Formats: sequence, structure tokens, C-alpha cells
Amino acid sequence: MDSSIDVFLATPEDCNLRLDKLLALRFPEHSRTYFQFLIERGCVLVNGLPLKKREKIQLGDEIEVCFLLTEETTLEPEPIPLDILYEDEHLIAVNKPANMVVHPAPGHPRGTFVNALLYHCKTLDSQDPLRPGIVHRLDKDTSGVLIAAKTACAHSKLVSLFSERKIQKTYIALCIGTPKEGMIDAPIARHPIHRQQMTICPLRGKEAKTIVRILSKNATLSHVELQLITGRTHQIRVHMKHSGTPILGDPLYGSKSVNKKFHTERQMLHAACVRFPHPVHGTEIEVTAPLPADLMSFIQSF
Repeated sequence: MDSSIDVFLATPEDCNLRLDKLLALRFPEHSRTYFQFLIERGCVLVNGLPLKKREKIQLGDEIEVCFLLTEETTLEPEPIPLDILYEDEHLIAVNKPANMVVHPAPGHPRGTFVNALLYHCKTLDSQDPLRPGIVHRLDKDTSGVLIAAKTACAHSKLVSLFSERKIQKTYIALCIGTPKEGMIDAPIARHPIHRQQMTICPLRGKEAKTIVRILSKNATLSHVELQLITGRTHQIRVHMKHSGTPILGDPLYGSKSVNKKFHTERQMLHAACVRFPHPVHGTEIEVTAPLPADLMSFIQSF
């Protein structure tokens, strides 16, 4: 059966959690029942050994998860239109709309970017059957530039470029209030209680840096440009909350009352531009995505 593998070390927040609960918290796109299925099939190893789902995890345990395709996550090509910004034989960059999930998972088995990509490309040479071609992600409700690899070689090199911070990512957002311009340097880790969220954690967090520039503002909102120096999960959303100026419309880190006031249905965050050396021939590539109508309408009202 097709699979992909993830290996991680247990943190202090993971200690004394049941194995199945820990996995469901760490990978919220999958259900606890799915992880019980993997554990029963011997697809989860702790320090190299299979454990029962009720076993408690200890600090520093090495946990290896082999994600299997189930009937719900079988990948099928779907004729979903793609707004293609750049394409050659090695890679493709699209303008992902808000409300599109990047890859199938329980709860979102169809209608994802991967389903559309499989239809558009017919075949993808990828070593990850669960997420073929995927080299980075955007949250479901974040719009903008999304890059995918069409070959295994391009995939490997793009992953390395992201890891080496050679891919420059610039976002446009609306935030509540007026942020301080300059560098936000605040380490990020998974929230110890709300496990589907991230939080600022100076002691255990991973390095996270975002450069903020105000483009325009009014009495309530700011139109900002955000450059990612690192690429942590939910980085911009967490950093803007940490600054006291959360992203408008953000359901996890934002202000419910202000979101309701402005009738926002998703976080006003857009991946506007990505610059990177081509993974095969090294030519500098710049891909830009026009602002979506909902974000543009706010900006034009300033």
C-alpha cells in the first residue's frame, strides 16, 4: 500500500499523552481513528518498536509514523480549473484560491489542489504518494502563489531550496490595528493546550522571523506587506497576533468581534510573490499572484 513517513521527537508537551491522542493532536488533518488503524497495523514505531494505542509517550521518544492511503484518502485526478501563473516541464506555480485544501486528508478527500494537479499533469513523478508534487503549503483559507514539482528531481531540489531559505516569500495582509514595522523575531512552537494552534515559545520554539512593512492604513485596519525569513506553521498569523495586530478574519488567532463586524469569511492573507532560483537550470524566477477580490475591496476602501 502507498505510504509516506514522518519522524519526530516527543516534546515536553507530548509527555504522558496516549500514543493515538498525541498523533491526532500533532497531525490534526487526520482523525484519532485513523491513527488507531495505523497503530494496529504496526505502522507507528516508538524508539523502533510498535506500541499499543494506550501507551504513554515520554520526553525524547522517537516516533515514526508511516502514513497509509486509506479508501478516504485515495488520490483521484479531478478536472478542477487551475489559475496557472508559471509552468514548465519541471514545476508549476498556481494562484490558489481561498477555501482550497492543498492535499487530501480525512474530511477533505476530494476537491484539493493535488486532485487538480493530478488531472492537469496526468502523471507526477513523486516519492510521496500522499502529497505528490507538494513542496510547501498554504492554509486552506490563504490565497496566492503555490508551487508544485512535476518531477522527483525538481521536488528534491525545491525542498532543499526551501530548507536553505533560498526561496523568498512575500505576503499581503490586512491586520487589525497598526503593527510596528521591522523584524518580528519570536520563536514558534505548538501550543501546549490548544494542539491545533501554534504559539510564541522563547525556550522551546523554533526560530521564526517575519519582516513587516505598512503599505496603508485607516483608523481600524492596516494593509501590510510581510516577508518570511523562516517558514514555520502559521508563522504570519502567530506573529501578527503576538504583535497585538492579528490578521483580519483569522478564526484561530484573530478577534471574533472584529471579524464579525467586518463580515470576513476567511483570514485576509495572500501569498503575493515568490522568488527563487529554478531548481534545474538556476534561472531566477519571480511569480506573482494578483490580489483576490475580497482583499482588494478592503484595500480600495481605505
